Amino acid sequence: MIPLRDNIPARSLPFVNYGIIAITAIVFFAQLAEGTDDASLVERFGMIPARLTNPGQTVLIPEYDYVRTRQGIEVREAEPRPAAESAVPVWLTLLTCIFLHGGWLHFLGNMWFLHIFGDNVEDRFGHIGYLIFYLAGGVAASIAHLLSAPGSMLPTIGASGAIAAVMGAYLYLYPHSRVLTVVPIFFFLHMIVLPAPLFLGIWFVIQFFQGAFAITAVESTGVAWWAHIGGFVAGLLVALVLGRAHALRPPVEMRLPHTEDGFSARPLRRRGY
Repeated sequence: MIPLRDNIPARSLPFVNYGIIAITAIVFFAQLAEGTDDASLVERFGMIPARLTNPGQTVLIPEYDYVRTRQGIEVREAEPRPAAESAVPVWLTLLTCIFLHGGWLHFLGNMWFLHIFGDNVEDRFGHIGYLIFYLAGGVAASIAHLLSAPGSMLPTIGASGAIAAVMGAYLYLYPHSRVLTVVPIFFFLHMIVLPAPLFLGIWFVIQFFQGAFAITAVESTGVAWWAHIGGFVAGLLVALVLGRAHALRPPVEMRLPHTEDGFSARPLRRRGY
């Protein structure tokens, strides 16, 4: 499912969300400039669980050879090599890893989801509060992955966990919103409007079952599913606690729409907003 937009307007310019996207893009382009044969940024700033759980241990990065055979291309495991030294204290890689990505699809997918859901969460948290929330959500997601694979020597990178925290907060803050979604069915693309809880609920269930199936095979899957799960739950709980404590800005009120999908709704602005 690919979200196109939601029907909740932001009352102010989400410049923190735009800033996060811009910084992440700069880092990604630095990775591209580095080249595919040199992954030092990933190894120097990515979170490698074994570095945190076994300080002083030599981290070995798996290497593979691609051999052409009559049956096609065969992947063979080669001699592993030592990883580049961390450029920051290893505990700080819990944070720095969320600004790195593994490719165009990884980067664009994450930034699009952040663009769709981040502005509304920033609207409720406030600019400074949202920045703290996003960074803390990324750290919480990294810790969740660390607990699920404490001995892994694969660098963990990506903003997915931090964005999952944003999505978890969105689920609590906007339970009545709707998301215009593209759903591929066989070879055709269908545009449908889904309630946000349904969209986010399906997303979370997928992450949960993928995480459950891969909990003993993180090295082979290459995806930090439990970072997604941990980030989502952390974001949901933070929004729940702050919402119950009335520590968040009130939501933008919406007129009841006359259309079925709700995308004709217009915000009612209160004085002082």
